[in-house]
Amino acid sequence: MAGQQFQYDDSGNTFFYFLTSFVGLIVIPATYYLWPRDQNAEQIRLKNIRKVYGRCMWYRLRLLKPQPNIIPTVKKIVLLAGWALFLFLAYKVSKTDREYQEYNPYEVLNLDPGATVAEIKKQYRLLSLKYHPDKGGDEVMFMRIAKAYAALTDEESRKNWEEFGNPDGPQATSFGIALPAWIVDQKNSILVLLVYGLAFMVILPVVVGSWWYRSIRYSGDQILIRTTQIYTYFVYKTRNMDMKRLIMVLSGASEFDPQYNKDATSRPTDNILIPQLIREIGSINLKKNEPPLTCPYSLKARVLLLSHLARMKIPETLEEDQQFMLKKCPALLQEMVNVICQLIIMARSREEREFRAPTLASLENCMKLSQMAVQGLQQFKSPLLQLPHIEEDNLRRVSNHKKYKIKTIQDLVSLKESDRHSLLHFLEDDKYEEVMAVLGSFPYVTMDIKSQVLDDEDSNNITVGSLVTVLVKLTRQTMAEVFEKEQSIFAAEEQPAEDGIDANKNKAKGGWQQKSKGPKKMPKSKKKKPLKKKPTAVPLPQAKQQKQKQANGVVGSELAVKEDEDDISEKGSDSEEEETNRESQSEKDDGSDRDSDREQDERQNKDDEAEWQELQQSIQRKERALLETKSKITHPVYSLYFPEEKQEWWWLYIADRKEQTLISMPYHVCTLKDTEEVELKFPAPGKPGNYQYTVFLRSDSYMGLDQIKPLKLEVHEAKPVPENHPQWDTAIEGDEDQEDSEGFEDSFEEEEEEEEGDD
Repeated sequence: MAGQQFQYDDSGNTFFYFLTSFVGLIVIPATYYLWPRDQNAEQIRLKNIRKVYGRCMWYRLRLLKPQPNIIPTVKKIVLLAGWALFLFLAYKVSKTDREYQEYNPYEVLNLDPGATVAEIKKQYRLLSLKYHPDKGGDEVMFMRIAKAYAALTDEESRKNWEEFGNPDGPQATSFGIALPAWIVDQKNSILVLLVYGLAFMVILPVVVGSWWYRSIRYSGDQILIRTTQIYTYFVYKTRNMDMKRLIMVLSGASEFDPQYNKDATSRPTDNILIPQLIREIGSINLKKNEPPLTCPYSLKARVLLLSHLARMKIPETLEEDQQFMLKKCPALLQEMVNVICQLIIMARSREEREFRAPTLASLENCMKLSQMAVQGLQQFKSPLLQLPHIEEDNLRRVSNHKKYKIKTIQDLVSLKESDRHSLLHFLEDDKYEEVMAVLGSFPYVTMDIKSQVLDDEDSNNITVGSLVTVLVKLTRQTMAEVFEKEQSIFAAEEQPAEDGIDANKNKAKGGWQQKSKGPKKMPKSKKKKPLKKKPTAVPLPQAKQQKQKQANGVVGSELAVKEDEDDISEKGSDSEEEETNRESQSEKDDGSDRDSDREQDERQNKDDEAEWQELQQSIQRKERALLETKSKITHPVYSLYFPEEKQEWWWLYIADRKEQTLISMPYHVCTLKDTEEVELKFPAPGKPGNYQYTVFLRSDSYMGLDQIKPLKLEVHEAKPVPENHPQWDTAIEGDEDQEDSEGFEDSFEEEEEEEEGDD
């Protein structure tokens, strides 16, 4: 009787299946994620942007020949060895597949299926003579031949083979365990237990514990939790932080402390070099004892940051430390922005007066410090110093020019090409072209703003306490595109010839004169006086009648009577005309009312469709934001003194400049390549009225390119809650009809009972 049988793999063939699948699950994803990237593509990209970013520090550091790094080579060797093992195991599996084929006696005897009994006996006789053990043949092969001969000649064996696939009848179902038999062998038990204990009781706990210890020290943005706690304490302590205080708090991050970050270094020479830099910088308060802001690592980071903002030359031994510190600054400042926003939210949620929220100036100073750290400029320096070949000595020629007062990047862009070239005459032609190429790569972002209340009947009506959604559409262009527009406008102005210009001047002058003169005043004598209405001629026939009676007697009286009849008929016809005119006018009014109602209905339908489309678009935007993962690689930032390639990112928020309060939390825009739509949400004010807010778009990398746009809100009183509504009625027409029918049946039954009583 057939049964079940579990056995380990003695031959090791089944184990290859398990090992092949296991190695494949490791090698395939590891190759995708760990294979070193092609360096040629990066070199081609750097070559293409060399004209613009060639003078940037990060570009020059990228082009330097790096020290020989064996990590990519080791990765390739390990991955290739894994693929070689995987292919070898797959080959072994493909070779062992034939061992598990079905038993076929014709194949054992080397006969075609359907051979006759005579052919089977003849072939068996030949093979038995060849493989018989007494004649030096293979005993195993001889047993297989005898078994195949019996399966084809013996009726019972043939029946078993046809039904069960084996001449011996039903066999036990064998399940092979994909582990070699030597693992469970008693001789190897101590070695196997030792390996198991080492793997699962030593290596695995150590790996998991070390990973967990490192992970709990960092936040989701890979910032040390201790740094977040330090920032929270000092931001709460100093409600309004100026730039000096902000730099001091920033340098207190634990990322710069060698005790918490192994990448941070502290050298014995720092005790000599840092005091020298302090004397050169000056204005550093060292009297306050405020740990960790006054610790050696914090003081070193502060001095290196201040020297970077002043564009000072520092010793070569400190350059590597300064580059490490600057690479950490953007992420640390973003963490400080998050801390300030969290404290503002906590202050709004609590009613305690002692809990004071940080000011809007502290938040904006964090954003400004990010720009300063990337560009290597102090707070009140000119944004023109971000351009190459423009230094402090020749900046005066640009900003203090007699004809052109250039203070910002936008002022320089708005000039004509000839004026710009004459303004920068101190630059050589190749340097001037480089400046124009860099200036053309700077971003120019425009904002389109629309405020509404989603999920409301009237989305354009903002009421007290409603959730206002401000949809901001950001469109990024380059300053080169602005160049082209300006040049096309200037060319269109200079295109007409001199005659055409004179004619246009005359026309413009004539038009200007007509506008200035205005309408002519009429003389007093010629002014038209309003016409007075003549009195009605109703009593005139009576006077005529009396005169005619006196002069002509009876004849005059008859004529007077006829005149009276004619006047009465004229009056009747006039009254009929007035009535018809009134009726036609009323019909026109009714028609106009109907047309106005139709127009209102059409407008209402259009408004409903527009609101529905806006709601669907907002839902689609949310779904895309959940499903799509946009790349944070936007456009490289031009920074002369920043040691790492940085992407263009922005902060978008709404604030009340008059009250100096933050209305909506800053949204960090990290995916702006061409266009981006952002929703800013905030609760409407608690009182009705008109409110003036401002939408800010601040760069985290460039100085002087921030955008500001006003936002006007008209807040109305909230609608009263309706006490009764048609949709709240629980009665249904069918139920009412049923109640009416039941009442009718009751009355009918009562009438029948009364009639029976009368009978």
